[in-house]
Amino acid sequence: MNKLANVKNAEKKIKQIKKTTLANQQLKSTVKNAIKNTDKAVLSGDKEKAMASLKLAIKSLDNAKSKGLIHKNKVDREKSRLTIKVNKMEVK
Repeated sequence: MNKLANVKNAEKKIKQIKKTTLANQQLKSTVKNAIKNTDKAVLSGDKEKAMASLKLAIKSLDNAKSKGLIHKNKVDREKSRLTIKVNKMEVK
């Protein structure tokens, strides 16, 4: 497996860390993409699409917050900023 691990439980821990790291990276990526999609919808001026992507962004931010991947204050700040952007949009 890995030359750094001298003990069997160390090898297992390395496997576990790789697995959790991958899951954490995927979740962070999902959060970033949701935020970007919301910003794109706001720039395009599509209020309905912006509302839908805002809902997904808030859900993914809360998920990352509950797992401790992103600090709760940062999550609250991002949600607030995105919500303000969407609410400032005019309905077309």
